[in-house]
Order: sequence, then structure tokens, then C-alpha cells
Amino acid sequence: MTAVMPDRKAHAAAPRKRRRDRGGVLGSTGLYVATGVAGLLFLVPFYLLVRNSLSTDAEITGENWQFFPTDLKWGNIGELFDDPTVPFARSLWNSAVVGVLHTLGTLLVCSLAGYGLARIPYKHANKVFYGVLVTLMVPSAVTFVPSFVLVSSLGWVDSLRGLIIPGLFSGFTCFLFRQYFLGFPKELEEAARMDGLGYWGAYWRIVVPNSLNFFAAIATITFISGWNAFLWPLVIGQNPDAWTVQVALSSYMTNQTVNFHLIFMATAISILPLVFVFLFLQRWLVQGIAQTGIKG
Repeated sequence: MTAVMPDRKAHAAAPRKRRRDRGGVLGSTGLYVATGVAGLLFLVPFYLLVRNSLSTDAEITGENWQFFPTDLKWGNIGELFDDPTVPFARSLWNSAVVGVLHTLGTLLVCSLAGYGLARIPYKHANKVFYGVLVTLMVPSAVTFVPSFVLVSSLGWVDSLRGLIIPGLFSGFTCFLFRQYFLGFPKELEEAARMDGLGYWGAYWRIVVPNSLNFFAAIATITFISGWNAFLWPLVIGQNPDAWTVQVALSSYMTNQTVNFHLIFMATAISILPLVFVFLFLQRWLVQGIAQTGIKG
């Protein structure tokens, strides 16, 4: 009897193991199917963007829908850049300049502030940090008008200074840098100080070179945010020569007319820099957010 019992247990456990194996296979298949469906749904807006940007207004709004028009309108690209009422090429250049300078300035200002809050001991460090956190609770609508009055009094309307400088400091970005620097190995900085470096030298020569992944992640988020900004550039850039790409996009839709094909073509071109930036830096984006110290 004692010799038979293990065989019976093994025989009874075999069907359960097979059911688990089948469940694992079906579960993996279902996961792949769900991922594929989600991927297709994610690509639908991009398909509509490309399709409509190469169509006429009649093909976009017509009742007879075609997957792709028989005659692709590549001339929409030339029409977009030759439009005398909207300096689209100039707006792309303005957005690129604003995005790059805004990103570099934010990285410098917020990383220095975060490093000071995390590493430099002084009496009111916690009070300053709590003050930074309080700024996250203030709605942007509250500070919008005072910021515009200040920028206008400085004569920065219709200038890149008015578009870039007011947004260089971000309380949330400063908070992220502080959280990251709190987890940075102190031994490296102590070794730098033994070699005669001060706080600035340790920051610039030790901390920054060993934190490039995190800097790249913050740069990606900041650049995308600056590129997509609309309300502040709309108010500051009152002259068409100071328009950013988002303001230029809005000009194709007025109370009288809506140029659908130009809207879609301009949108397709305007998102290309964001796609390239995200594809190039997505690995650092994931790693950098995981290193902020606010995960889980």
C-alpha cells in the first residue's frame, strides 16, 4: 500500500500539470493577441494623420471613404511651406530654438537647485524645499496674468526671451532632481572633495557625468512639453514671426475656413521631431524615471 500511494499521487497530479501548461500557452497567446490589438489601435491615429495629410479636403470630409486616396497629394507639402499667411518654416525654427534652449536651461537651473537641496547643508533647506513643493499646488491660471504683465514690462513680448526664460524653473523637475541626488553615492563626492573640489566641482565633474541617463530622461520630458506648449506662446508670440509650431497649427482653423489637408500635413510634420527624440531617448527615459526615487 505504501508503495502504491506515490504513483497514485503522481498520476493525479499529471492532468493538473497539463491543464496548467495549456493555461500558460493560452495565456501567452491571449497576451500576444491583446498586445497586437492595442498596437493596432495605437497606430490608427497615425494612419489617419498620414492618410488625410495626403488627401484633399473633399476626400477627407466626403462620404465615400477610401483607405488611401488613389492620387496622393504630395503637393500639400509645398502648399504648406509656400502659404504666405502662415510662416510654417519659421514657426518650426522657433519651436526648435525654444525647445532646445528651454530644455538646456531647465536642466541647468533645476539640477543645480535639486543638488543644493539634496547635498548642501544649511539652516533653511527644508523650508526652501517645502516652498518648492507648494508651487506645485498653485494652478498655472493664477500666475498666468502676473507673468504676462512682468514679461510685457520687460519688453519681451514677441521675443524668444519671453518664450523661454519664464518657464526655466519647474518645481516638479527640481523635486525629481532632488530625489535622484539623494540616492546618488556620497562616496564619489567625498572622494572629489578630498581631491580639492568644492560643491560646484563635485557637481560638474562627478555628479553630472555619472547621471547622464537621468538627465536624458528629464530632457526628453522637458523638450516634449516645451514643443507642445500652446497658450503661453499664443499670448507672447503676437507677431507671426514669433509664432511657434503649435500657434501656426491653430491658424489653419478660423471662423470662416478650415483647411483640413493643411492642418493634417502640418501636424504630421510637427510631430516628427518628437517621434525622433522619443525613439532615440526612450531607453534613458525609462531608466531615468526608475531612478528618481519616487517609484513604487
